[in-house]
Amino acid sequence: MAYRRQLREISCRYRVPQRTVAVNPEELAARGVTVLVLDFDGVLAPHGATEPLPEVVEWLHRCAAILGEERLFILSNRPDPLRADYFRREFPGVSFISGVKKKPYPDGLQRIMELSGAAPEQVMLLDDRLLTGVLAACLAGTGIIYITAPYVSLAKHPVMESFFMLLRFAERRVIALAGLLA
Repeated sequence: MAYRRQLREISCRYRVPQRTVAVNPEELAARGVTVLVLDFDGVLAPHGATEPLPEVVEWLHRCAAILGEERLFILSNRPDPLRADYFRREFPGVSFISGVKKKPYPDGLQRIMELSGAAPEQVMLLDDRLLTGVLAACLAGTGIIYITAPYVSLAKHPVMESFFMLLRFAERRVIALAGLLA
């Protein structure tokens, strides 16, 4: 895997739990980020939710005020129409990207760069999965913030959330092992 060192560095860099709302949009803008790309499941809400959590909605308003709604994109491997409807109502400038290969393919990020006119270094993706979103960002050359404390709801979706918790754990272990073999 050509990007295993980069994935390992990202995995190691985020040892402290990282929640979406802890990401400071003012700091991103100061670093030259002009486009913010967000995964949905785990990043904006638990799996199966159709709307972002209230604390995330407040954070999205801050991001929109700083970057502009038209500079916010949702890139999810599960582009639920109810989620798109929510954003059309509440954040009409935010675009849902669909009709591209799913992450880890960089197609979605490349499409966002085409639509926004942004260079890779101006794009920041927030994602909670190493071998999908983080790898897609590595392949596309964009920035990545690895969300290590994703939103989960074991009460609502115990099987699905447990599966993704196990998957995230396995990804970190596989990347750590691959780093030892490098």
